[in-house]
Amino acid sequence: MAYPSDFKYTKEHEWIKADGNTGTIGITAYAQESLGDIVFVDLPKVGAEVTAGKTFGTVESVKAVSDLYAPASGTVTEVNAELATAPEKINKDAHGAWMIKIALKDPSELGSLLSAADYEKFVNEEGGH
Repeated sequence: MAYPSDFKYTKEHEWIKADGNTGTIGITAYAQESLGDIVFVDLPKVGAEVTAGKTFGTVESVKAVSDLYAPASGTVTEVNAELATAPEKINKDAHGAWMIKIALKDPSELGSLLSAADYEKFVNEEGGH
């Protein structure tokens, strides 16, 4: 599994791609494989505040409901509306099917997240691929 090197990762299997003061957030391919077929995604509304390390929504699969954890703090500026009617897009392309975009409160928070190489090592140690 190749994890995009321009993303940062959390140990809860979310990714974030920073572009200036905007962070785009989704879940990793490892997460969607672990979950199985995703049937529903519950995401915050535009304008909601998210806090690094805290839950910002849930993803529901045929196996379980899992919390989504914010990799960084900020204000939601956009929500991927396609996922409301087509949550399976996450299973097809987890690194392309973003969930929310946030205005980063403090871009330096991203420094504490995992690089692609570190994340890959983490999932391998966790019993991944």
